[in-house]
Amino acid sequence: MDTSHRHDMSGAGQGSGPQRRPWNAVIVMLLLIGGFYLLREHWGHVAGLWPYLLLLGCPLMHLFGHGHGGHGHHHGGSNSRNGSSPDGKW
Repeated sequence: MDTSHRHDMSGAGQGSGPQRRPWNAVIVMLLLIGGFYLLREHWGHVAGLWPYLLLLGCPLMHLFGHGHGGHGHHHGGSNSRNGSSPDGKW
């Protein structure tokens, strides 16, 4: 049984890994706080756009929500000729 433990020190000191995560959290929190205040101040303008945003969401969910970015990109096999996918999702 090999119990040796090796560390890869090639990326040390470059700001990657756990040292960078607090900065990501700070940036995300600042964006959320800024977005909240921006939405709060301009709610009257945004409220009138909800029907259009809903209509825009439908084709976006169709394109990205099924896990297959584009229709018609079948990858060979007999299933691609009859309109079903190899994994049977659609």
